[in-house]
Amino acid sequence: MPSSAPASYNASLDSAAGIRCRRPSKVLKQMPEHIKKKLQEEINLLEHELNHELPAELKRAVAPGDLSENAEYHMAKQRQEFVRARLGMMKKRMAELSLINLSNIPRDRAAIGSTLVVFDSTKDEEIVYKLVTSEESDVSQGKVSTTSPIGRSLMGKKVGDVTTVVTPGGNRELEILQLTTMHDAANAGGNEPAANGQK
Repeated sequence: MPSSAPASYNASLDSAAGIRCRRPSKVLKQMPEHIKKKLQEEINLLEHELNHELPAELKRAVAPGDLSENAEYHMAKQRQEFVRARLGMMKKRMAELSLINLSNIPRDRAAIGSTLVVFDSTKDEEIVYKLVTSEESDVSQGKVSTTSPIGRSLMGKKVGDVTTVVTPGGNRELEILQLTTMHDAANAGGNEPAANGQK
C-alpha cells in the first residue's frame, strides 16, 4: 500500500521511502542511534562554543574600546554567526531524522542503508558501495551519500539494472550484481558485503 512521505523529510530520503512492504521478521523503524548520536555531539559542541567560548572571546575583544579596526572582534562576530547558523541546521536535521520510519524503505530495490556490488565497466572491476546519509558518508570506505552522484544513480535500482554515473572525469556505467537492503542485513544479522571504498 503506497505511503506518502512527510514534506519535512530530507530529499535523499524522500526518494527512498514511499512504498509500504510486507513487514520482515525484524522491522527497522527508526534511524540508527549512532547517526543521531553523531549529530547530538556536534550540537553539544556548537552550543558550548556559542554560549561560553564566543561570549568570552567577544568580551576580551571589546575591552580595548575601539571596535572599528578591531580584527579580533569582527572575526569573533563572524564565527558567532556561522556557529548559530550551523547549530540551527543541525537541530533541523535532527528533527527530520526523528520523523523517518525505516519500515517504509523498499525491500526489493536500492535505498538508503542498501549495500550494492556493482561492476564498473569503465574500470573493468567490481566495487561495493553502501548508500548512507550525508552524516555517514565516507567515500574512502565505500559509503556514499544518497545525494552524491553515485548515490543518486544507484537509488531505486535492482539486480541486473545498469546505471550511468556522470562524474567530472566522464561517465561511468555501473551494473548492479548484488543488492542487500537494510532489511536483508537486519534479518541476516548484519552479514553483508564490505564496502571497499573504491571511487
